[in-house]
Order: sequence, then structure tokens, then C-alpha cells
Amino acid sequence: MQQLCSKWQSWTPWFLSILRIIAAFTFFPSGTVKLLGWPFPMPEGNAAPFMSQIWIGGVLELVGGLLLLLGLGTRPVAFILSGMLAVAYFQFHAPGGFWPSANGGLPAVLFCFIFLYISAAGAGPLSIDSLIGRQRSPED
Repeated sequence: MQQLCSKWQSWTPWFLSILRIIAAFTFFPSGTVKLLGWPFPMPEGNAAPFMSQIWIGGVLELVGGLLLLLGLGTRPVAFILSGMLAVAYFQFHAPGGFWPSANGGLPAVLFCFIFLYISAAGAGPLSIDSLIGRQRSPED
């Protein structure tokens, strides 16, 4: 059993990369919807107005999501996105009630804390940061 646990724990850096990639892959389309109306249009049918708060959020989601997907500048990008999501939750969702599952803020809360974790943990081995030597282990 000890050997199995050790083997499983040795996969931790790879699971970190997988978490980052899947989170970014599911997050960045939020930006494409706001900016490009793809893969489905915004509820109003148009892209967000240029330089509006929704448009700026869309830029952060699209560009930040792609950077996280690639694992480039992972720690600062994840930290910025985490903060953006905290603001989005408290500004748009929390006024609708306390529980994130009832006020529509569950994705914002989950992404906020996933990105906060990634900002501390780094990109993992499957990343551009790792390839160019920007990824450091917590022991460094």
C-alpha cells in the first residue's frame, strides 16, 4: 500500500498540469463569447461593447485563459484572473444571495480558487514555463 501511495503522489506535478490545462480550456471560451460571440452569442446577441467592464473581463478571460492553457506566465496570470473572478463574484453574483449555487456564482468561485491555487503551485511540467526554466519548485 505504501508503494502505491508513493507512486500516486509522484504524479502530483502532472495532475497540476492537467488541472491547469482543463481549467483554462473550460475558462477561456467565456472570453470568446463576450468578445466574438463564439461558440454561442451573448444573451443580448452582440459582443460586449468596446472598453466596457464586460469587454475588459472578456479580454482577461480570453488572453489569460490562453496563457494558462499554454502555461506561460502562469503564476502572475493565474493571480490576476483569481482577483478578477473574486471581483466578478462579489459585484455580480453575491447581491443575488449568499449561496453560490443559488446566485449563479459557482463557476466564479471555483475558478477563483483554482486559479489562486495555480498561482501558488505553478504550471506543472507540461508548460512553456517549465520548458524555458521559469517553473520553480516550492523548495527553491
